[in-house]
Amino acid sequence: MEIQKRCFWCEGDALYEEYHDKHWGRPIVDSQKLFECLILETFQSGLSWITILKKKNHFLDAFDQLDPHQIVHYEQQKVKELLGNAKIIRHRQKIQAVISNAKAFIQVNDQIGFSKYLWGFTDGRIIKNNIVSKNDLIAQSELSLRISKEMKQLGFSFIGSTTIYSFLQAVGIVNDHFEDCFCQKELQAVNAVDFKEMR
Repeated sequence: MEIQKRCFWCEGDALYEEYHDKHWGRPIVDSQKLFECLILETFQSGLSWITILKKKNHFLDAFDQLDPHQIVHYEQQKVKELLGNAKIIRHRQKIQAVISNAKAFIQVNDQIGFSKYLWGFTDGRIIKNNIVSKNDLIAQSELSLRISKEMKQLGFSFIGSTTIYSFLQAVGIVNDHFEDCFCQKELQAVNAVDFKEMR
């Protein structure tokens, strides 16, 4: 039986492998799901992704399922409560960023739709990089720098170029699966997303 090859970074942890196999790099067009991914990526900044992945359900419970319309009303008492929650990452600036990002998200989403806004940077196209070895991996790009700068101008915070690049990889705008990864075969037929599906 042929062994299924994966990107090396997820191997050895069942939770990580499941995330890689079913979620990472799969195009997401639902605005709420994109917001959820963005918030988790901001918490990942400076940490390993597996740390966030293991705490994902705790983040959802603590932040009202990452519903921006509830988060936008958080006040200092809620921030204090979150800072006392040992099940999540207790980082004041990151928690405050969740609130400001919820406000910015709602504004963008009400005006044009967050998904349309984000995918608009590539006209709905998926950027496929030719990842053959670890040497081909990058931490940021001109695109992630441009998106980071523009989103900061819109009121988003804790979204540096590296965080945005990781976000783009996670939501499928950038396809950075290794060429010999089995997911690459499944994604070959997906070249662009349909703007009609975005919401």
